[in-house]
Amino acid sequence: MYWNLDLARYIADAPWPVTKDELLDYANRTGAPHQVIENLNDLPESDEIYESIDEVWPDYPTDEDFCYGDEEMLN
Repeated sequence: MYWNLDLARYIADAPWPVTKDELLDYANRTGAPHQVIENLNDLPESDEIYESIDEVWPDYPTDEDFCYGDEEMLN
């Protein structure tokens, strides 16, 4: 499974919390590329509820990763 920001943007606005099946349905309905569908199909088969994109892609960048609001650190 390979995620990057371009692929993740297709599911970032999903109606969280969701199951794998609901996430696949959302990705299909919104026209996500084939790679996104493949990545979602690679998730474990279960009725697990995903609360956010962080549970699908644990390395999903946050504002902290880009130092937003940390202008003091840059000086």
